[in-house]
Order: sequence, then structure tokens, then C-alpha cells
Amino acid sequence: MVTLEVALPDRIKSDIDRLVEQGDFLNREQAIKKLLSLGVSAQDTESESEEELTEDLFTQAVDDQQDPADQYDDSL
Repeated sequence: MVTLEVALPDRIKSDIDRLVEQGDFLNREQAIKKLLSLGVSAQDTESESEEELTEDLFTQAVDDQQDPADQYDDSL
């Protein structure tokens, strides 16, 4: 396991301490591990979603295009 030293703003430290005090986590170390894991997971998910979203938007735009010749009524 890798050990890191991180400097956190006072606000973040206070938020983590509050989560521990509320009983959401057993201690600060557990809170930091879990919150970092969630952050990394969210980042991975977002990058995949953005790629899929971009592809879906392109595919949808192509699918929505119409041939101008198809717009005219053949019965005339």
C-alpha cells in the first residue's frame, strides 16, 4: 500500500472531521480512503460517459439528417 502526504484546505479537513463525528466513517483514515476511491471512480465514469455521449450525439445527428430529395411529395 502506498502512503501519501496531502495538504488539505481547512474547509476539507473540517468536512472530513464532521463526517467522522457524524458516524459516517470510523476514523479520518477510512474517510479519506473512501472519499478518494469515490472521486477516482467518478472520474473514470465521467470520462467513459463523455466518450459515449459524444459518440451518441454524433450518431444521433447523422441519423436525424434527411435527404432534401425525400422532402418533396412524389404525388405532384
